Amino acid sequence: MAQDMTTIPTRVDAHVEIDALHHLRIGGCDAVELVNSYGTPLIVYDEDVMRRTIRAFHNVFRAAGVPYQISYASKAFCTLAMCQLVYEEGCGIDVVSGGELHTALSAGVPAKAIHMHGNNKTVEELRYALEAEIGAIIVDNFYELNLLDELTREYGREVDVLLRVAPGVEAHTHDFIATGRQDSKFGFDLASGQVQTALRQLTDLPFLRCVGVHAHIGSQIFDIEGFQLMIERLAEVYQYGLQKLGLPFRILNVGGGFGIQYTDEDAPPTTEILAAVIEAVKMAFSSRRMPLPTIWIEPGRSIAGPAGVTLYRVGSQKQIPGVRNYLAIDGGMTDNPRLALYGAKYHAVYANRADAAPEDTWSIAGKCCESGDMLIWDAALPNPQPGDILAVFATGAYTYSMASHYNRIPKPAVVFVRDGSAELVVQRETWADLMRRDLPLPKRT
Repeated sequence: MAQDMTTIPTRVDAHVEIDALHHLRIGGCDAVELVNSYGTPLIVYDEDVMRRTIRAFHNVFRAAGVPYQISYASKAFCTLAMCQLVYEEGCGIDVVSGGELHTALSAGVPAKAIHMHGNNKTVEELRYALEAEIGAIIVDNFYELNLLDELTREYGREVDVLLRVAPGVEAHTHDFIATGRQDSKFGFDLASGQVQTALRQLTDLPFLRCVGVHAHIGSQIFDIEGFQLMIERLAEVYQYGLQKLGLPFRILNVGGGFGIQYTDEDAPPTTEILAAVIEAVKMAFSSRRMPLPTIWIEPGRSIAGPAGVTLYRVGSQKQIPGVRNYLAIDGGMTDNPRLALYGAKYHAVYANRADAAPEDTWSIAGKCCESGDMLIWDAALPNPQPGDILAVFATGAYTYSMASHYNRIPKPAVVFVRDGSAELVVQRETWADLMRRDLPLPKRT
């Protein structure tokens, strides 16, 4: 029977609905029924939200009439299904480990559509990348440059590389996710001349074909100024490599970091920022009389984040008069450590009575034996009732991918939803799964 739908009137919840039973619906699926079918904790991804986001990025580039490549930053959320989805939508895959590379290849993504990041790629990871003949490797430091030179000589095989630049640009974001400033573990330092030294070294390495430069200034960025300054500095580097050294530059990779909305306090102008980034590249290259490069971007959070909703069963409560109300859920920092890591904020409702008015503030606690295991501080919610299911929005990025087995808690299941249908894409782990690699002590006489 058809049910009346009402869009939740907050932007962070704009892609979900409430039905006549007052249940939250995600991708046309009743969240309560999803929990009944798949259990909790459960991470639910709305496929259409991710596909629409990717198509919006494509549309901005096409409207600007520039050569481009969108590469999904798979560290945000990397599974077979996710790699398949973004590749179907015309994206390459950015990987940062052998495990992510193996996942992307196993998902059927062509090796040439994959490029590899990382500040400490192992010999095994670089061998895997070279043997698979991936599209490009982003070189992060002198140690890696020399190691990659040795390996490519051994294989007798050329590989496209980009040089990662630490441009000394401060993004207005949390210290732990700011990556472009001078004091960073990532990239060749621009201010001290490391970039120029590395480029000169690349002119003498026979199997490393340096096709461009890369920088990434951080995550959860809401304004354009940092990007504009980064692009100016990258353009100077590009000009030096192209015109002074004769390197075969054709790519300018400006990274990702586009912010998303976690709460109503956030107002990210994502497509506007991308349009401004493209315009800044055009201006920087035109003023230097250089041909426009292929512009690469690496969105991860902005694709996966808004599409994810995590569902939990409500458990114990603790009320401390005049201090705080605690409400515990059957998950926490094991499936989402972001608050503990850098103070992340979220918006939540009860999925089984999604339009109920708030009555008090409740701090959402996880079930781990850790005081820092909190998910939300002082959320405005109706007072909890037995059977409530808490829905936490914008949990699609850096939640499951950062999940752990602390307290030997299994990782949650993941489903993709679309047009009223749900597809299990990650099975729930069991207690037996946790012990799969354990070995007992040998018997001793």
